[in-house]
Amino acid sequence: MCLGPVVRTVGPLQELSARGKFAGKWGSIYTAESGLLPPQPDQDSLPSEIIHMRITFFLPLMRTISTAVLLIVTPSLLHAQDILNSADPHFAPGVLTTIPPDLNREDTVSVRDMVEIRANTKLEREPFSTTKSRTLFEMANSLHFRRDIWCLELSFKPLRMTYVDIPQTSGKMQRKLVWYLVYRIRNTGAGLVPQQQADGTFATQEGSQGELQFVPQFLLTSQDRDRQGTPVRKAYLDRILPAAIPVIQQREMPQGTLLNSAQIAKVVLSPESGRVVSGVWGVAIWEDVDPEIDFFSVRVGGLTNAYQWQDLPGEYRLGDPPGKGRRLLHRKLQLNFWRPGDSYAEEEREIRYGPAPGKADLYGVGEGVAYQWIYR
Repeated sequence: MCLGPVVRTVGPLQELSARGKFAGKWGSIYTAESGLLPPQPDQDSLPSEIIHMRITFFLPLMRTISTAVLLIVTPSLLHAQDILNSADPHFAPGVLTTIPPDLNREDTVSVRDMVEIRANTKLEREPFSTTKSRTLFEMANSLHFRRDIWCLELSFKPLRMTYVDIPQTSGKMQRKLVWYLVYRIRNTGAGLVPQQQADGTFATQEGSQGELQFVPQFLLTSQDRDRQGTPVRKAYLDRILPAAIPVIQQREMPQGTLLNSAQIAKVVLSPESGRVVSGVWGVAIWEDVDPEIDFFSVRVGGLTNAYQWQDLPGEYRLGDPPGKGRRLLHRKLQLNFWRPGDSYAEEEREIRYGPAPGKADLYGVGEGVAYQWIYR
């Protein structure tokens, strides 16, 4: 510790310096920042007045400095602890787009005929001991199929591009431009549960479904039309490219971890509540995307277990396997994008979230609708 100014009380006030009277004894000025302790002097060799003034001067001073340091550092430590308690990286406002869970009570019930029974017209009869509505044939008409549903929260960063060296079957590396979407998935506990009442009716109540898993499906699909107005049928599935993950992670989340679709499907998502945001971060990657695509959407499956099913008239016939001709439609999230660029200079800054002005009909949405829930 530096001696600093020392004042003797005997005689006229005289300022002493560590570089003055004690320079020969100490040799140099030691500071707390240097991490070195000065050689300790022989207390008997110092005048008693100086020893007394060192104690009375420095003890209150050090107490004052310690209090100031605690007042300055403590809020910073609390803020850092809040960050450590949260797995959510802090981005600038507007960088992260969040789609909250969306639940419809209609998804908890499906009213359908049991076509496997109704196809057998021999079961249609007039009973003698009960009403016709109690026969198997009639009871298979307009059945109510009830189920619990849940929905996860999705947050994502802007869709971007980057060049990655991809290993080929020849053993060589090929540099490719890939499109990717960094996202976070959370289980907020959003769910609906149909409960049977005392009078036999059902009421839908909110309730958590407990731990869940996200099995993602990311499909980048074109919304372009050719000159004749015919839809351009092009779609790209999310690819697992291990060589691309480190490149994207270093760019987007150097201190975090990004999982591919296979890895994130193994993670068990516990319900979250309160102000702490956790969740799991992943990345969807597409390669060999047509550079001439201007209007496109990303359809995300696995965010909810809601579905619809349809039995087309005449598709099932007596003797067919159960479920023949049945269509199962899963509820998916459609994110709309457009890119006013060309195939010669692909630039990620050209990608806009939301439908292109005046082109909302290409996406099947209203003007300015950036996302929608669909059944596919």
